[in-house]
Amino acid sequence: MITAVLLPFLLLVIIGLLVLWPGGAPPHERTGLGFDQEIQHGEVTRVEQLPCSETIGPGANPQDPGTGSTGTTASAALTASTVPTASAISATSASSGGSGGSVGGGAGTTTEEDAECTRLTIRVTTGPDTGLEITQSLGSDQVITPYEIGEGVVLAYNPDAEPALRYSLSDRTRGFPMVLLAALFALAVVVVGGLRGVTALVALVISFLVLTLFVLPAILQGSNPLLVAVVGGGAIMLVALYLCHGFTARTSVAVLGTLASLALITLLGWLFIEVSKLTGLTSDEVTLVHGLYPDLDVRGLLLAGFVIGSLGVLDDVTVTQTSAVWELKHADPSMSRAALYRAGLRIGRDHIASTVNTLVLAYAGAAMPLLLLFTMAQQSVWAVATSELIAEEVVRTLVGSIGLVASVPLTTALAAIVAAEEGGRRPSGGAGGGSGGGGGRFGGGAGDGLRGVAGSARRLGAAAGGRLLPGGGGGGQGRRRRAKG
Repeated sequence: MITAVLLPFLLLVIIGLLVLWPGGAPPHERTGLGFDQEIQHGEVTRVEQLPCSETIGPGANPQDPGTGSTGTTASAALTASTVPTASAISATSASSGGSGGSVGGGAGTTTEEDAECTRLTIRVTTGPDTGLEITQSLGSDQVITPYEIGEGVVLAYNPDAEPALRYSLSDRTRGFPMVLLAALFALAVVVVGGLRGVTALVALVISFLVLTLFVLPAILQGSNPLLVAVVGGGAIMLVALYLCHGFTARTSVAVLGTLASLALITLLGWLFIEVSKLTGLTSDEVTLVHGLYPDLDVRGLLLAGFVIGSLGVLDDVTVTQTSAVWELKHADPSMSRAALYRAGLRIGRDHIASTVNTLVLAYAGAAMPLLLLFTMAQQSVWAVATSELIAEEVVRTLVGSIGLVASVPLTTALAAIVAAEEGGRRPSGGAGGGSGGGGGRFGGGAGDGLRGVAGSARRLGAAAGGRLLPGGGGGGQGRRRRAKG
């Protein structure tokens, strides 16, 4: 039964990958907005704290044609900045009388003369102007974390602009802390998870490659976002589950449970995107992408996000439920399908109670700044929840949660049927074909705990039966004698 369902799905995923494979993102002319800009790197060589009147007045940052050094002021930086901010708006309004890349200090300026600003001298370290030094002046509201000499920075680069506007400070370089954090994560996974942890990391890398080499470029090339998400998500699911948990019957049950739940999420997501009239154009990033690629199906992209976003948490639930049912059957081989289903469902209810709350809090945490804005505006909860910006996240959260809840009875029922037929046999191999003695199980520690609880309950039931039922004790002794024989 399992093979009859999974083989066609596997073939469809392979065919989908071959047909939809993009071969890279399509080229386009850069706009210089947001992330769609050319960047170079630089290093801070000097940090000065000066009165703002000295950094944004006429001639504060002169251009030196002899050396090629440029002086770009706050207004120049904002001209080529990546994303407009509140500080950018105030600085732009203050510079309405300026010209030539410097902010005029006329009557319209709102900057106090005694306010302190930061002027950075930055040496360009990459690109055609390597070695060039530029200056950047920043207001106090733009420097939340102070800059240090020797610190690496990211520069927005516009080769077609005037020399004074060619470079502007865009971001800081964070390569070392990000690599360090990734190394600590990998170390923790390997130390705690052993060989299973190594396979999990390999699956994570493959998932990332599928997203970056297939899903994203294929969507940009005009393929249906939902179809791409289903094919890419299917590939990620198959690789992650079979690589981490081995080619066993219970891994296949987890795959089937995940697949059925994803189908439900896709159906509900499509239905409520239509009913709620969601457009998907709720962020600057989506608006920019839609402007660059007008033929992109933005609503399909929204639904594709539902599918990809739900995949990870569904894997967790389906694997846990399948493992629980198998351990219950191994602890008591006499359990029927119905008994396995009821016991597994009780375990799943505890899991669901915590996982649903985790989903809601994760989305709320990601949208915290947005929720603060609505709170400041003193709008009612109903008005906030029904605005498209929040409604999109509400639909995403609730659709994913419904699929998550449905995955418990679906996976438990499938696992009970297959486990009853197999008699609760443990797979002999490890993850991917040999991770040691316990490698064939989903999470050995959890499985041992379930087996111990079920075994204790069975022994207590047998003991109680021996005391309460006539002849029960003799039957128990006879079973023990047969077991010894």
